[in-house]
Amino acid sequence: MQILTTLAELRVQVGAWRRVGKRVALVPTMGNLHEGHINLVKRARSRAEHVVVSVFVNPLQFGKNEDFDRYPRTPEADADRLRGIGADVLFLPTVAEVYPQGLAAQTRIEVPGVSDILCGAFRPGHFSGVATVVNMLFNMVQPDMALFGEKDYQQLHVIRCMVRDLHQPVEVIGVPTVRDADGLALSSRNQYLSHEACQQAPTIYRTLQATAAQLRAGECDFDVLKAQGAQTLRAAGFRPDYYEIMRPDLKPPQPGYHDLVILVAAWLGQTRLLDNLRVSR
Repeated sequence: MQILTTLAELRVQVGAWRRVGKRVALVPTMGNLHEGHINLVKRARSRAEHVVVSVFVNPLQFGKNEDFDRYPRTPEADADRLRGIGADVLFLPTVAEVYPQGLAAQTRIEVPGVSDILCGAFRPGHFSGVATVVNMLFNMVQPDMALFGEKDYQQLHVIRCMVRDLHQPVEVIGVPTVRDADGLALSSRNQYLSHEACQQAPTIYRTLQATAAQLRAGECDFDVLKAQGAQTLRAAGFRPDYYEIMRPDLKPPQPGYHDLVILVAAWLGQTRLLDNLRVSR
């Protein structure tokens, strides 16, 4: 596995693959890799001859007073985890390499509508930062496909809308969430949790499952179900930002709608946890 830090190096390698007709998959990450990321890399390897994994903690998607400075950075451990599982290149650019004109002068991508709801309502500008850096990584790597975890459901939807609207020749593949045995969705931010909080955190997934069971049983008063879910989390010590039931395209559902997604963002101490669950009834 090669470790590359510049766009020039990356383009030389990708160009060599392209000249012999090989397919390239990209797995964009912010590093501190866990089994969810490793699963993405393995899935990518099953679909393409070559896999590029990017590790870049993107300042453009962090708001004021968020955790950019303390976000866990473990490049050596990440490289060790990637060796031998199918990654051909670990791309480790600096902020200056990605944003050579500086953040203030950077051209930005906006995906209207879906960027302003749910997490976007609580983190203004976040999804503009996500869309911008993913667009730049697509331009840098020029992959045939890119793989993202479904835990970050809204992020995945924003990226799919961007690719559609900008006619980008990249297949965006969502990969199911990887969970601990207790149901907690894997996340790099889980390491912020105290021992006690780790015991509480799986309540999120159990609450999603309970709401899903009610939906499958025919309950269609979405407002009541959302209120119940949020209250369950509050009673367990969480501070929910939202507990929502929506269509897969993140539009409000009608009572007879059968394909749904339950989405939650909730604080446990100083850690913000995300999760979701698709429901067909």
